Amino acid sequence: MAQRTRTGTRLRVALFLGVGFAATGLALVAYGTNLFRTLELDSVDLRFTIRGDQPKPDNIVVVAIDDETFSDFNSAGLEGRYPFPRTRFARVIDNLAKDDANVIAYDIQFTEQTNTEDDNALLNSVASAGNVVLATTEVDENGGTNVFGGDEIVAQVDARVGNGNFPTDSGGVIRRVAYKVDQLKSFALVAAERARGGTISPDEFHNRDTNWIDFRGPPGRIETHSFSNIYYGRFEPGTFKGKIVVVGPSAPSLQDVHSTSSGENMSGAEIQANAISTALRGFPLRSVPGWFDIAAIVLFGLLPALGGLTGKLVWTLGPSLVLGAAYVLATGKFAFDQGWILNFVYPITALAVSTVGAIGAHYLLAAFERERVRDVFSRFVPEAVVEQVLARTDSDLRLGGVSLESTVMFTDLRGFTTFSEALPPAKVIECLNVYLEEMTDAILAHGGTLVSYEGDGIMAVFGAPIEQADHADRAVAASREMLTVRLPKFNAFLREQELSDGFRMGIGLNTGMVVSGNVGSERRLEYTAIGDTTNTASRLQGMTKGQSHLLFFADTTRERLQQELDDIVFIDELEVRGRQQPVKIWSIAAASDAAFEERKSLGYPGALAK
Repeated sequence: MAQRTRTGTRLRVALFLGVGFAATGLALVAYGTNLFRTLELDSVDLRFTIRGDQPKPDNIVVVAIDDETFSDFNSAGLEGRYPFPRTRFARVIDNLAKDDANVIAYDIQFTEQTNTEDDNALLNSVASAGNVVLATTEVDENGGTNVFGGDEIVAQVDARVGNGNFPTDSGGVIRRVAYKVDQLKSFALVAAERARGGTISPDEFHNRDTNWIDFRGPPGRIETHSFSNIYYGRFEPGTFKGKIVVVGPSAPSLQDVHSTSSGENMSGAEIQANAISTALRGFPLRSVPGWFDIAAIVLFGLLPALGGLTGKLVWTLGPSLVLGAAYVLATGKFAFDQGWILNFVYPITALAVSTVGAIGAHYLLAAFERERVRDVFSRFVPEAVVEQVLARTDSDLRLGGVSLESTVMFTDLRGFTTFSEALPPAKVIECLNVYLEEMTDAILAHGGTLVSYEGDGIMAVFGAPIEQADHADRAVAASREMLTVRLPKFNAFLREQELSDGFRMGIGLNTGMVVSGNVGSERRLEYTAIGDTTNTASRLQGMTKGQSHLLFFADTTRERLQQELDDIVFIDELEVRGRQQPVKIWSIAAASDAAFEERKSLGYPGALAK
């Protein structure tokens, strides 16, 4: 039993640790290969949605070339075809500069010459403003540009140039701003630098080459004005004083609209404005270090498995659910609000795989245990009883003590001890096993539960652990088969082996209430039936010694018989040790000496002595 317990413990440890390490390993491989990158990024977008709208920045506005602009220009007799003449861009710069805008960031490329008059007008406006940042996507291998014909001209008009491109994820989603793109610093960073009058160093980038854009919310969260209103001067004085103004297209026809973490398509100009705001606030969103992700994956992968070592399913599910819920709240709300972006998918994957695996391990071990119990228990009780017992047991397959009316049987083989002293031990065991197998088969065939072997003695119970209304009938029928079929068969075996002429046996039956169930300790359990009914049955068996009948059963058993017996025999009213009142004793004719001798005469050997 102890060895089986140790083996079961080792199996449990190996199985659950295997689940934990497997789940952890799979999640780490997925993390290392960025297998769930798209899902992880989608989870970041969801966090923006959960957080909701943030306060509008009061130092940044967008001037959008929108549908209203085209409508205004067409209504005024101006051709609304894009790109506009550069004189219109120059006039907007002039109006913004007059209103004391801090930085004028043009998210529009001026890399091609148009006509000299228009080009010079734009150059003069840029030079006069002295705070213009220009965007381009055309950069040579050294980071040089062709804005206004070259970086020398840009320098002459006191302008600065940045790369207007953003790194994109799968599906073209913009979530981050790069420090440099094609060797040229990002447009948003150049604008932020010009606004604060200092350089943004790579050290300010928490994630090496790129940083998360802290979107203030969905499109429209940045204050926006129509380009045509600025062109015509239709705004209150001071509207742009001290502010960064990002000028760029927003009309869908201009195809400068992109998917972002905000959950909706956003114009390039507003994305730039969000990126500039992010830079000015010191890049408040940052990913946790890699070691944190790995630690979370290991913890989440091992915790359910370690809980499974307790043997209780609740210690797998409970911590897993609590930890999973806490991590969802942490990643989706609390950590994100503090500016930390935790990897979500990989730790949760480790947790889910480990939890499912641990649950599977629980059921697998339970199945193994049930089969072991079935195998062991089926040697003592009929298969039908095994099924009912297993159905009634708890998750640990332990039987609880129950009080039932049952019929208890005790048997004893007369003279076997003396017989065994003259034989080699191996032969004694062989003979004993033949005898016990015959008697056990008879007990099980009639629905009895084998409780124990005590040398050549047997204890069995009918009507427990599963209730049987006809338990008394079953016990008497089993006794009849044991005396008339099984014992003669065993004696015939002894004669064939030339070991003995055979033996008699005694059987005692008693019916009443018994307490049946497991007794012992956690390390060793035995099924038994205890009570006064059991004690009386044992003593009735002992009283058959030297009697003319090999079966004694109490009046309580006779009273519970549901079928009338034609050969029932009243023995006597006898004193039974432990009972205050005499007990009426009964038997059946087939259990008498006369019947025994008759069977002997028909070829079945009988004992020489009672």
